[in-house]
Amino acid sequence: MGFADSLKNLFSSKKESKTLQNSPFDEQLKKIMQDAFLEGYTYTIKFSTLKSYNELKAKDATTKKEFVQYLAEKKVELLKISVRRSLTNVERNKSHICGELVTVLLRSNLEYKPSEIAKLLDFFANSSSKNNLIHFTNWPIGYVTQQIEKSIKKNGVTSEWRSFIEKFLASPVMNKKDHYWGVDLEKVATKLKKILFEDQNTDGKTLPYVHTNDRFGEMFNPKIITIDENLRDHFYQLCHLFSKATSGKPSQRFLKNTSKIIDEIGIAKYKTTVHPWLEFVIQLKEIEKTVQNTYSGRVYEYTYYEFLHEKSTAFLKGLVWSLAKFHDTATLNLIAKLAERCYKKIPGVGPAAAGIGNACIYVLGNTKGLEGISHLSRLKLKIKQNNTRKLIEKYIEAASTKLGVSSSEIEELSIPHFGLTNGAKTIAFDDYTLEITIQELGKVNLIWRKPDGKQQKTTPAFVKNSAKHAHTLKKAKSDVAQIKKYLTAQRDRIDRLYLDDRIWTYENFTKHYLDHGLVSFIAKRLLWQFKKEDTFVTAFYLNDQWTTQENTTLDWISEETEVRLWHPIYEAVNDVLFWRKKLEELEIKQPLKQAYREVYILTDAEINTKTYSNRMAAHILKQHQFNALTSIRGWKYSLMGAFDNGIDAEMATIHIKAHDIQAQFWINELNAEDEFNDTGIWNYVATDQVRFLKNEEVMDMIDVPKLVLSEILRDVDLFVGVSSVGNDPEWRDNGGLPQYHNYWTSYSFGDLTEVAKTRKQILEKLLPRLKINKVATIDGKFLRVKGTKRTYKIHIGSSNILMEPNDQYLCIVPARGKDKNTSNIFLPFEGDRGLSLVLSKAFLLAEDHKITDVTILSQIR
Repeated sequence: MGFADSLKNLFSSKKESKTLQNSPFDEQLKKIMQDAFLEGYTYTIKFSTLKSYNELKAKDATTKKEFVQYLAEKKVELLKISVRRSLTNVERNKSHICGELVTVLLRSNLEYKPSEIAKLLDFFANSSSKNNLIHFTNWPIGYVTQQIEKSIKKNGVTSEWRSFIEKFLASPVMNKKDHYWGVDLEKVATKLKKILFEDQNTDGKTLPYVHTNDRFGEMFNPKIITIDENLRDHFYQLCHLFSKATSGKPSQRFLKNTSKIIDEIGIAKYKTTVHPWLEFVIQLKEIEKTVQNTYSGRVYEYTYYEFLHEKSTAFLKGLVWSLAKFHDTATLNLIAKLAERCYKKIPGVGPAAAGIGNACIYVLGNTKGLEGISHLSRLKLKIKQNNTRKLIEKYIEAASTKLGVSSSEIEELSIPHFGLTNGAKTIAFDDYTLEITIQELGKVNLIWRKPDGKQQKTTPAFVKNSAKHAHTLKKAKSDVAQIKKYLTAQRDRIDRLYLDDRIWTYENFTKHYLDHGLVSFIAKRLLWQFKKEDTFVTAFYLNDQWTTQENTTLDWISEETEVRLWHPIYEAVNDVLFWRKKLEELEIKQPLKQAYREVYILTDAEINTKTYSNRMAAHILKQHQFNALTSIRGWKYSLMGAFDNGIDAEMATIHIKAHDIQAQFWINELNAEDEFNDTGIWNYVATDQVRFLKNEEVMDMIDVPKLVLSEILRDVDLFVGVSSVGNDPEWRDNGGLPQYHNYWTSYSFGDLTEVAKTRKQILEKLLPRLKINKVATIDGKFLRVKGTKRTYKIHIGSSNILMEPNDQYLCIVPARGKDKNTSNIFLPFEGDRGLSLVLSKAFLLAEDHKITDVTILSQIR
């Protein structure tokens, strides 16, 4: 039995609708259309200003209800015509006004009876199920529900109303699980269920909450009903509040109400209940779905990715807001992890759940103390969306203003030390101990020791089986995961300090860097400069003291001595070479490229062009990769698309606050046929000028501070060096852009960039110590490797390969993960994947007789 039949069986006294031919309402509709036209209304109509509408408004409720029915039928009649032919402008306007008038009239109190509501909903359902002209929820079902609420508020829940509501809720149209429309019908269903529940609710209980049946709901619904009965009602109250969390921020009323209910539940009980719900979302993966819709007799199919249903997004946003009253480490860690998950991009969609992510940012930004700010500082470096980074910066700035310090200082103040001293700590488990030690970026060692001090390879059995030690062990493992994340984040933050032009007093430097349990691991592997009178003296921390180039110690440092991060641009070439050699002798792997940092000096060409640099112009980049890199380095850029928005050029920009200078990297659209993705974004773009502005005026290149110039051009060189199509060994063979194959060849095997020149210097020092030194030599811009089958030339910049004697191209796609041949080679700094690729390919080709990959073998034979 269909929905319409169920209503007919329920109400036998329904009147047949008036025929649309020569209806007395035709003239009324005509007048309203004429008045709207005379008032100049097109799409949005303010009916209260129309005389004809106000005349209608003054009529009795029965007439207005009949007019609503007439308007609905007229709209469907026009939709039927539109299937056969295009509507005229007058017909199109009439259809629009009919729909708008139905909505406007249903907002007023029309004193509907159950039979009248049934007749209207019957018509709405028929227009959807039989004619497929208009979806059921395209009608103002929400306002129909309001009519029901108004009638019941006045007359109570009569047996007729109860019978109608129960059958309406059970009807097929109300139980259709539709991705796009389901949430609207769920709101209607919730209101109607509440009416029935409260009519018989004599003991003050809350309407049970049933979540939408998406993947979160499938986990949540069975769990909510297992909560202790004496607490379940409180959770239902919270769930109903969460489901209405549709605003950008929580209201004070929301926070007050949720806080009160949580206190009644008990803080510990609440956290142990809801934390697993958030953990579930953190682990949730997006899934691909295909949907078919029928419109005007045609079937349309589209594919989309689903992470969470719209209702789950609102619910979880409210849940996260409710945690704003908690400031414990476990909760804040969980919220930070959730934020990271929700901002992770879904193909063709963007962030998985930006609304939930923003709620996490709100909670972290409003915590007591600085632990929340610490998470925001890390997330700012991790999250790529410009608007989200701006939101995070806003909270950090607000916190710094509150404490009367700069945003850079508050980020330093908020860095957790995790109980570490010099990058290590020991945790006691009865007579056993667990040693946690930072070995390198991304690697933290955990070593168990027996009571006699000897090492134990596995976790002691008594620790695994002890409820007493379970929490301590869990926290230790959580700390290790956090240490890895924070160490990388601090490396990236310190790497950006050059543009901040930071200078510390030695007292603050010691507190936030040298003696900080976590950051000291990085600080003690870097070069620093200490101001003495009008000059800076460079020193390295060795054997618990600051040692200079002359092998003397700095015994004159006081708490007020100024300290800054060393940069090679400050030093003579011989001094830079000294420090490189010194660090290599000590086998100190710097966590960021400092001693080997590239320096970009103003060229004669840039002096001649005066206001811009063409040093990085005329390159072809993969736009999405370029966009990701700019975000990581703190630049702002908007993707360009293959659509008519009048934009054929864009700029990547960064504001250097310490100098009040904006750097611009100009990017041009590369209009190649069909070279855009499913969302219309160009796959490739072309590079252009680099410019600098101060006070919105273009600067002469010669006036740009040399450190700013060097660091900005280093960033731009990174963007080109990583995202250029010339770095992709498969680009040309897979088609690429035929008209730009010459660019690919010239970049892949062309002159070395500054980054590649540094790489070459390191290879020159490394090669004599490698097992391939007898078959590998550096020949200009190539690392030349003599295998048993062919001789290979590996370009030191792109890592692409040519084979002698005819310079035949060899395509080798890099494998993921570490290469066992290169993993134990000492490199003077972290992070040069290009150098690792060159070495990895060299080791492979030096023993080309051992290669088994048929794709490679087919090329070298």
